[in-house]
Amino acid sequence: MPSFVYRYGTPFIALLCMLLLWLIASTRGVPDLTSLQGAGLQSFKTLFISIVLEALPFILLGVIVSSLLQLFVSEQTIRRMIPKNPILGILFACLLGVIFPICECGIVPIIRRLLQKGMPLYIAAVMIAAGPIINPVVFVATWMAFRSRPELVYSRMGLAFIVAAAIGFLVYRFVRTNPLRTGAMSKAMHDHQHIHHEHSRKNGHEHKQTSRHEHSHQHDNDRRHEHVHDHHGHGFIGKMSSTLQHAAGELFDMGKYLIFGAMLTAAIQTFLERDSLSAVGQGEYSSHLFMMGFAYILSICSTSDAFVAASFVSTFSIGSLLTFLVFGPMIDMKSTLMLLSAFRAKFVLLFIAAIAIIVFAASVIWSQLFF
Repeated sequence: MPSFVYRYGTPFIALLCMLLLWLIASTRGVPDLTSLQGAGLQSFKTLFISIVLEALPFILLGVIVSSLLQLFVSEQTIRRMIPKNPILGILFACLLGVIFPICECGIVPIIRRLLQKGMPLYIAAVMIAAGPIINPVVFVATWMAFRSRPELVYSRMGLAFIVAAAIGFLVYRFVRTNPLRTGAMSKAMHDHQHIHHEHSRKNGHEHKQTSRHEHSHQHDNDRRHEHVHDHHGHGFIGKMSSTLQHAAGELFDMGKYLIFGAMLTAAIQTFLERDSLSAVGQGEYSSHLFMMGFAYILSICSTSDAFVAASFVSTFSIGSLLTFLVFGPMIDMKSTLMLLSAFRAKFVLLFIAAIAIIVFAASVIWSQLFF
C-alpha cells in the first residue's frame, strides 16, 4: 500500500475513531457485560442475522447491475450524454445514477477513466457524491427499510442531490489544477497507445484499431485486478461469463463490509446501555457527528446501509439517520483509499472536508425544517 495512504488516511481514520469513543464516553456509556450471556447474546445474533438477510438481496442486485454496466456501457457513452454547460452538466450528473446505478465500490475506477478521457473534474466530483445514492436500486432498498417513514426515503434522495450539486459548484469554482496522481496520468498515456491509427502516405487512410480495454479495479486493500477484454473474441456468452465473474468479486468485496457493519451495529445495540446510546442519539449535534463517524468506519455499501440505519430508529433521531444515509455512500474508509490511489492527497482531503461540512450543515437544517 502506498506510503501516502498511511500518511494521510490513517490519522484521519484515527481521529474519527477517537471522536466516536469520546461521544460515547461523554455520556458515560460503558458496555453492559451482563448482556454477553443469555438473552443479550441471543438478541445480538438475531439482530446480526436479520440485518444481513435483509441487505444481502440488494447487494446482490447492485453488484449484478454494476457488472452489466461495466461491460456493456462504455465510458464514451456516459461522457457524450453530459451537457457542456456547467450548470446543466452538474444537474445532469446528479441524476446520472438513475440511468447508470453504480455503487461507490465501482464508481471510482470508472471516474478515473472518464477523467483521463477529458471529462471535467467537477462532473466527476458530482458523480462520486451522487451516483451511489440517487439510483433506483438504493431507492428501493431504502424504501424497504423505511416503509413506515417514507419521508426519510425522499429526504435521502433530495439531500443527496443538494449536497452533490454544492460539491460540484465548489470544485468548478475553486479547483483549477489537475488532481490526478502522476501514476494515473502515466497510465492514461499508456492506455491511449492501445488505440492508434496508421495513415498511409499514398492510398488514403488505413485504420488499425486495437479493441482491447484494460480495466483496473482498485479495492480497499489496494489489490489491483487487471482485466483485458478482447471484444472481437467475445460473444454474448463470453460477456455474461465476465459479468458473473466481476459480480462475484464485487459481492465478496462488499459482503465483508456488510458482515462487519452488521456485527458492529448489533454489538452497539446490544452491549451498550440503552440510556447512554439514546443520550448520544437524541443530541442535536452529537447524533449527527456520531452517525458520520459510524458511516465512515463501517464503509457499508449504499444498497444495504438503510437496513443498518433502520435498526437505530428507536434510539437515534431521524435527522441523524439521514446524515448516516447521505454521508456514508459519499465518502467512507474504503472509498478514501480508492480515491487516494487515483487523486492527490490534498484534493482527497479537501473533498472529504467539503462533504463532511456540507452534509452536517445541510442535514441539521433539513431536520429542523422537515422532521
